[in-house]
Amino acid sequence: MHFTIIGAGAIGGTVGAHLVRGGHEVLFVDRDRAHVDAMNTAGLTIEGRETFTVRARAVAPEALRGVVRGHVPEAVLLCVKAMDTAPAVDALAPLLAPDNFIVSLQNGLNERVIAGRIGAARTIGAFVNFGADYLGPGRVMYGGTGALYLGELNGPISARVRGLEEVFRSCLLPATQATSNIWGFLWGKLGYGAMLFATALVDASIADVLAHAPSRPMLANLAAEVVRVAQAEGVRCEGFDGYEPAAFAFHHPRDWEGIGRSLDQLVAFNRASLKQKSGVWRDLAVRKRKTEVDQQVGAVVETASSHRLPAPLNARLLALIHDIEDGRRAMSWQNLEELAALNHAEYPAQAEVHTS
Repeated sequence: MHFTIIGAGAIGGTVGAHLVRGGHEVLFVDRDRAHVDAMNTAGLTIEGRETFTVRARAVAPEALRGVVRGHVPEAVLLCVKAMDTAPAVDALAPLLAPDNFIVSLQNGLNERVIAGRIGAARTIGAFVNFGADYLGPGRVMYGGTGALYLGELNGPISARVRGLEEVFRSCLLPATQATSNIWGFLWGKLGYGAMLFATALVDASIADVLAHAPSRPMLANLAAEVVRVAQAEGVRCEGFDGYEPAAFAFHHPRDWEGIGRSLDQLVAFNRASLKQKSGVWRDLAVRKRKTEVDQQVGAVVETASSHRLPAPLNARLLALIHDIEDGRRAMSWQNLEELAALNHAEYPAQAEVHTS
């Protein structure tokens, strides 16, 4: 197949390099001129458990029209940050052929934005959960395998989704699966994502925070708020890589044994990855830029409000991340303690139960 990858950073670079190595034609599009120049001159190097370099053509966004001669060929993999989804799709729309489709390899509910601009029939949902980091021009670190699910927004598994499943299985992630419940995986990741944002409140590894016994009731209830909102949306959250959203849900009685088991599995999964800290942490501590908190945690809070559901922990997490982004507070364990205190106030019956 011929893939056009918009955003050649951590995810786009990793996926694209493996597709090239697998024999597929890939055109990388990225607004970082140094990265584009490096890919065109020396290639794109993937580092981590193995190191390899591929040669592929890369262009800046403004050069795309001339390179594709008016129509983007075949599949477009959208790998930009969630806040850049709308402008990226708007720029792509005039270049799309009738049979083109866009696959969102992003965090959040970007499929809503894409479908709103080019239609649900030309939008494929994707859930990606593997570790990768952009290291510098022409260099990406691939931290280890994880989950990848692909699905049509309306449910039934199509021939094009099966085709993508086969390509990704053979080139990148052998565990890639087509699904008829892609929204379940996207909302599932929002629950796990809320916990990942919480781990970025402190300068510590993902695994160390998830293993921190005093924080576990709060982390569990962060995820439970997301599951509750998803249920209000009519979505059944799906699990992956040790995260089991059904265990976190606000059941009566609460499944603290299942929650502890799931958190332990997530700790083990993250300790095995070369990427020990989240992309959120990297945005805040290394790249000093805005995170996708509005498009992920903020989307949960907004949707909760539309259903008149409480989501106090996610709302406070949103504010804490904004504070760090804007320089009003530093990363520290005190931030987690603040969330834990709020958890105790909002969910007193739950906060006393430790999941260690």
